[in-house]
Formats: sequence, C-alpha cells, structure tokens
Amino acid sequence: MVTEASGLPAVVLLSGGLDSATVLAIAISEGYRPYALSFRYGQRHDVEIAAARKVAEAMKVAAHVVMDIDLRAFGGSALTSDIAVPHHDRVEDLGAGIPVTYVPARNTVFLSFALAWAETLGSSDIFIGVNAIDYSGYPDCRPEYLAAYETMANLATKAGVEGRQRLEVHAPLAQLTKGQIIARGLALGVDYAMTHSCYDPGPDGRPCGTCAACLLRRKGFAEVGTDDPALAAPR
Repeated sequence: MVTEASGLPAVVLLSGGLDSATVLAIAISEGYRPYALSFRYGQRHDVEIAAARKVAEAMKVAAHVVMDIDLRAFGGSALTSDIAVPHHDRVEDLGAGIPVTYVPARNTVFLSFALAWAETLGSSDIFIGVNAIDYSGYPDCRPEYLAAYETMANLATKAGVEGRQRLEVHAPLAQLTKGQIIARGLALGVDYAMTHSCYDPGPDGRPCGTCAACLLRRKGFAEVGTDDPALAAPR
C-alpha cells in the first residue's frame, strides 16, 4: 500500500471510486501531503462514501472531510433524482451524447469547496480524478474546462490576489485509458477491492455490472489482464 507523505499540502477530491483512489496514490507518490475531500451530495447510495473512508484510512491522509450538500434540490440527473440509471450489455453500447447520469455543475461545485479548503491550508494544489478518454462524456471532465477553472480560481481568492497562492488543478488521469489508469494504480499499490464505482448498486452494495461506470471499469481491468477485485470483495 501507498506510504504516508509529509510534503506540501494538497486537496484531493476522493469519491471512493477507482479514478480518485488512483489520483490520491499519485499525489502521495509525488510527495504531497493529501487532504481528502468527499461529498455526500444526495447521490442514490452511500456505498461510495464508505469506500472513500476506507481508501482515505488505508492511504493515511492528513485529514478526510465528508461534506454534506444536497444537489437533489435541483435534480436533473439520474444520480440525484427519480430518473432511471441506464444499463447496457456492452461498453460499445454506450451512447455518444452526455448521459442522464451527468450531475449539473458537480465538478464546479466540488472544486469550489476544494479551493476554499486549499486556501485555508496554504495549499496551491488540488488533485481531481477526471478522465477524458474512457469516460461518460461529462463536459466538466475535459481539459479545457479544468484550464478555465484554474484561471478563474487564481482570480477568486484572497491568497491569490495577495500572491500567496498560485493554484494548480492536477488531473493526471485526463489523457489515460481506464486500463492505463489501473496499471498506474497497481504499480503504486492501490487496493482496488476497497473502491466503488457503480452508479446503481444493489441493496447489498454490490455493483450492478451494467451501468456506464461498471462497464468502463470492467473494460479497464480486461485491458490489464486481470479481474476486478471489488467484485469479490465483501460489502
């Protein structure tokens, strides 16, 4: 498992999924002292929060905050309202458009909380596990969005105006396939059995296996020639 780091502080967005666990490991491997930030935002289930807690504890983060916000007040997503999560037999069946699992402005909301915490920590670094290769087509996962957010963030804080913060949004997975992400995480000792990616788990917390997140995850593990350990892990 990844060892504890004691370098510069960095805020790491930690959903409990495969990508965010990998990004946390990368931040630690690069010498940052990670402060993990998760959100209970009104999503359909709490399984990913439990997974985030396990990952944060195993990787010995400096602190782990779970923020409570309720995006169900706005709805507009299969993850925060009574819209059915789409299911498919194959990853090739995923559509090219933005799916109903897109949560309006979610990454902007999350990054804004991370920006606030980073300023109080005296940190100039935020890590996020977005991907623009094997992903569901969400607009707030694209490199151009992250570049625009970073520009805005450096105009938005007292620390930035006073020259004490030059914020960088790190997205080390942005241009990797899911298989490449998994290979990177395995090389860093990430235990993917602790992670959870499914949009629509069963009552026992088991992944459905047929939502977009499950299909992309299965594709990634197939690319590295191994099975997904989370499918065998107890919940």
